[in-house]
Amino acid sequence: MNRVIHPIEQESFRRLRARLDTSHFPRLTRAVVERVIHSAADLDYADDLVTDEAALTKAHAALHAGAPVVVDVEMVAAGITRRDTVCRLKDAKSGPGLTRSAHAIRLAYEDVGPGALWVIGCAPTALEELLTLDADPALVIGLPVGFVGAAESKAALRDSGLPAVSNVSEKGGSAVAAAALNALLYQPATKEFS
Repeated sequence: MNRVIHPIEQESFRRLRARLDTSHFPRLTRAVVERVIHSAADLDYADDLVTDEAALTKAHAALHAGAPVVVDVEMVAAGITRRDTVCRLKDAKSGPGLTRSAHAIRLAYEDVGPGALWVIGCAPTALEELLTLDADPALVIGLPVGFVGAAESKAALRDSGLPAVSNVSEKGGSAVAAAALNALLYQPATKEFS
């Protein structure tokens, strides 16, 4: 089913491209960068995001083949269109040395096992917990936000060697994390990006 793009979204992307030349990015990287910028109206993401086209290509194939999508919070789930997600935060409990967000990641991994796409846009501790698991993810979109642990958890993600989308700074959040996944969802497996 083809996605119908609203005229406001078309105009927004036209204005984005008028302010920032994204034509040098590879196809899926460009899609992610533009969609993240669009979600936050923040052109600085063009230099802040860290992506790998080969990892995005494999993740795109896995996503379109039906790999599960796990999110850290319902706010991320609400932003992801055209796809069901797994979020176990409502079932999670905090304990000594374990945040509720981290426990939710453990619970989600028990549900989905390896090969999922993980979208973390809120809690650095969720990303930190994911890195302790043998999750063998198709992709980790690690864009948690905050002044405590966000930049550090994203650096740890990049150092892990896992296929990932992250950013260097403390900024991030549910909207940009969802936007990064939507960028891959909106790119058909058979058509070239234009």
